[in-house]
Amino acid sequence: MKLVIVESPAKAKTIERFLGPDYRVVASYGHIRDLPGSARDIPARFKKKGWARLGVNTDEAFQPVYVVPRESKKHVDALKKQLREADEVLLATDEDREGESISWHLQEVLKPDVPVQRITFHEITRSAIQEALDHPRSVDEQLVRAQETRRIVDRLYGYSLSPVLWKKVRTRLSAGRVQSVALRLVVDRELERKAFKSTEFWDVEATILADEVEFTAALVAIGDRRLATSRDFDSTTGAFDPDSKALILDQSAAERIAAQAAETMPWTVSGVERKQTRQRPAPPFTTSTLQQAASSQLRMSPKKTMILAQKLYEGIDLGGGDREGLITYMRTDSVTLSDKALGEAGRYIEQHFGELYHQARRYKTKAKGAQEAHEAIRPTEISRTPDAVARFLTSDALSLYRLIWSRTVACQMADAELDRTTVELTVALEGTGHRFRATGSILRFPGFLRVYGSAREDTLLPDVEEGQPIGDAASASAVTATTAERHETRPPPRYTEASLVKKLEEEGIGRPSTYNPILTTIQDRGYVLKKKGALVPTYVGMAVADLLKAHFNQYVDLDFTARMEDALDDIAQGDEDWVGFLTRFYKGEGAGDEGLARRIESQLPEIDYPQIPIGDDPKTGQPIFVRIGKSSAYLQRGGGDNGDRATVPEDLLIDDLTPERAAELFEVSAKADEPLGTDDATGLPIYVRVGRFGPYLQLGEGEDGEKPKRSSLPVGVTPEDVDLELARKLLSLPRTLGTDPATDQPVTAGLGRYGPYVERARVYRSVPDIQTVFDISLAEAIELINAKKGAKTVLREMGPHPQTGKKLQVLSGRYGPYVTDGSLNGSLPKDLEPAELTMEEAVGLLEKAAERKAARGGGRGRRKE
Repeated sequence: MKLVIVESPAKAKTIERFLGPDYRVVASYGHIRDLPGSARDIPARFKKKGWARLGVNTDEAFQPVYVVPRESKKHVDALKKQLREADEVLLATDEDREGESISWHLQEVLKPDVPVQRITFHEITRSAIQEALDHPRSVDEQLVRAQETRRIVDRLYGYSLSPVLWKKVRTRLSAGRVQSVALRLVVDRELERKAFKSTEFWDVEATILADEVEFTAALVAIGDRRLATSRDFDSTTGAFDPDSKALILDQSAAERIAAQAAETMPWTVSGVERKQTRQRPAPPFTTSTLQQAASSQLRMSPKKTMILAQKLYEGIDLGGGDREGLITYMRTDSVTLSDKALGEAGRYIEQHFGELYHQARRYKTKAKGAQEAHEAIRPTEISRTPDAVARFLTSDALSLYRLIWSRTVACQMADAELDRTTVELTVALEGTGHRFRATGSILRFPGFLRVYGSAREDTLLPDVEEGQPIGDAASASAVTATTAERHETRPPPRYTEASLVKKLEEEGIGRPSTYNPILTTIQDRGYVLKKKGALVPTYVGMAVADLLKAHFNQYVDLDFTARMEDALDDIAQGDEDWVGFLTRFYKGEGAGDEGLARRIESQLPEIDYPQIPIGDDPKTGQPIFVRIGKSSAYLQRGGGDNGDRATVPEDLLIDDLTPERAAELFEVSAKADEPLGTDDATGLPIYVRVGRFGPYLQLGEGEDGEKPKRSSLPVGVTPEDVDLELARKLLSLPRTLGTDPATDQPVTAGLGRYGPYVERARVYRSVPDIQTVFDISLAEAIELINAKKGAKTVLREMGPHPQTGKKLQVLSGRYGPYVTDGSLNGSLPKDLEPAELTMEEAVGLLEKAAERKAARGGGRGRRKE
C-alpha cells in the first residue's frame, strides 16, 4: 500500500477519489513540528541555555529546536499507525516553500523505513495527480532551508524585539519582521493624512445641447493658461505646486465666469479630435490581485477570499461521486498559464464568441522571486463555467469562482476597441477666450468585455465640426446651463486590506502565503482597526511603530525587509549560505554593523516611553500627548509625569482626536470627582466619567469591595448633555414594564452594548432611541418582541418620493438606520437622527445609492440587512 500524505482532510478526500485501492490518502493537519511555542515546550536539556527562550541555538550555527506541539501529537500517532502498513510514502503537500517544509518535517519525524518520494501538483485533478505520480522527486533541501531560515529569522526578530515593547509600551505586545513593516505603512499613511492641508479650487461646467445630444463640458483654460486640476497640488501635503503655471480659480471668479458664460452667445467649436483606442484585458490572477479584485468587486476581505479559494482548490463535490478542485493553487505570484489552459481557453472563446474574439497571450511575471508556484490562479477546466457549477457552490464561493473564471477567459480574448472623441468649445468673456472641453467614447468592438457581460454605457457627443457655432439663433444648439463647481484636494486614502497587500507586493515585502497572516496579525494584536473598510492605527499601534522607527529603523525599513525577502529567495536557489545570512542578521558583521542582538542591547537604555503628539491645548497652550497605560490609552497635558491626565475612549481614534476634543476630555476628567447630584432612591452621589469604553455614569463609589453601578451614555449623548434628571433615569435602567400574560415572564427595557432594547426571556429587540426605553408600554414591547425575527423596525414614515411617488421609510437595520424606497437603500450618517431627516436629504441618499449601483454595473445595489 502506498501512503499519500497531504495537509488537510478536504484535500485528502478529493485526491483519494482519483487513486485506486493501492493508495491510502491521509492528512497531517498542517505542520506537525515547530519551534517551541512557550517555555514549557522547551526540552529539559536546553532549559538552562542562554538562548533557550528563542528556541534557536544562536551559539552553534543557529540550529533550531523543533518540538511536536501537543495538538499535533495525535496526528503524528495516527500517521505512524498508517505507516506500519505502507510499502512506500508519497509526500504530497503544497508546492510552495511552506509545503516543502511540511514534507521535510514529516520525513524527519516519521522516519519511514520504506521509500519516500515527493510529489507536487498545481491543481487537484485526475490528470494533474497522475502527472505528479509519474514524476516523483526527493524533498528539495534548498527550499526547506529557505523556509527554515524564514522561520528562524521571524523567531529571532519577534522574540528579541517583543520584550522591548513589553518594557516600554505595554505587556503582551509583539513585533514581527513583516507585520511591523505593514504597521509602519498604515501609521505613516495616517500621519500623512494628519499633516495634509486641503486646498480649495474651482472650475466651471456647462451643459450643452447640440443635434439633440446633451453633454457636459468643463472649463480647462482661460487664454493661454490652463486651469489647475488635482495634479497641480502636492499629493502628500495638499499644497499648490509652486512650479505649476496653472491658474487657480476661487469661488467668486468661478461664479462670475459661469454667469457671464450663460449670457454670452454664440460659443464656437474650436477643436475636434477623434481617435481609436484599445483596452487590453488584465493578466490572470495572482494571490495579491485576486484579493484586490475580490475586495473591490465582491466586498470580500482577503481572509474570506483565501478561505473560499482554499475550498475551491481542495475540491468540491460535483455530484455522482465526482469531486475535483475547481481552481489551481491559490498562493502564487506568477501570471503564467499552462499550455493546457491556453488551449482550453482558446477553444472555448472561438466556440462561444467566434474567432475574432480570440487572441492568445502569454504573460510573464515581472516580480523578482516569483517562483513559489508555477502558474496563475485559474479554473482547472475552462469548460466548467460558473453556471455549470452554480448548484454546487455557496453564493460567495460562486462569485469568487466566476471572478477567476472570467478573468482567465478574458485574458485570452481580443482587445476592446473604442472610438474616443474630444470636443473643445470657446467663448470670449471680457476679451479673453475661455476654453471648455468634453470627452466621449463609443464601444466599437467589445472584445474581452463580452465575457463580463457588463452593460457599458457609451458617452455620446454630437457630430460637430470645428468652427461650428453653438447657441446662436440660427442653430438648434444651445448652452442650457452653466455652474461653478467646487473641488478640494484630498489626503492620500487610508490603506484597505487589499491596497495594503498591493503595496507590500509592490515593495517586495512578504510572499503570497504571508499576506493574509500579516493582515490578521496587525488587527488581532490591536494595532490596527477597520473603520468603514479602511485600516486606522490605534494608539498602541502608533506607539509601537514610533518606537521601532526611532530606535530600530533599519528593521522596519521597506528596503531592508525587501532585501531580506530577496536573500531568502537566494537561499532557496542555493546562491546564499543560510547560516552566514542568519549570522549577519542577528550578530552583525563587525564594526558599524551591530546586528539585531547588539542593537537591542545598545538602544534599550535610551528608549523612553512613547508619546503621541496631538497638538497644543487651545486654552492653555500646553502640548497634549497620548500615552499608553496598562489597560488603556490616556491623554497627558504638559510635561513630566505630573501633568493633567484623561482617559481616551477606545472608539476615539487618532483621526477624531483634535486638541479641542482632548480639552473636552480633560474638562470632564477634572469634574469626575464632582457629583452631578444624588440619586433619589439611594441617596448616593452620581458622577459623570470617561473610561476606556467611553463616557458613563457611576452611582456612588462602591462599598465592601463591590463595584458601583454604572451606565454607559447612549450613542450621541455627550457628558455635557447629561443633566441630573437624565442621569437618574439612565441609572434606573433596566426598567421593568410588567409581565407578559401569555408567558408569565417579565418584560424589561434597557440600554445595552448594542443600544436601547426591550427584552423577555433573553429575546432582545432593538428600539429606535433611548427615549423609547422610557416611553414604551408593555403591550408595545410585547408586540415588538413577538415580531418575526429579522423583520425591520419602521423608525419613520417619510411619505411619497417627490419624483417617483414610491413610499419612503426609515428602517432600523443591522448597521444602523437607513432610508429605503423598497429597491434602493441609503444609510443615514451617524450624526443624523431619523427624526431630523428631511425629504431632500432622503432623496439625496437614495440618489447616491443609485449612483453606486450604476457604478457596479447594476449589481449589489440593495443593501442587505
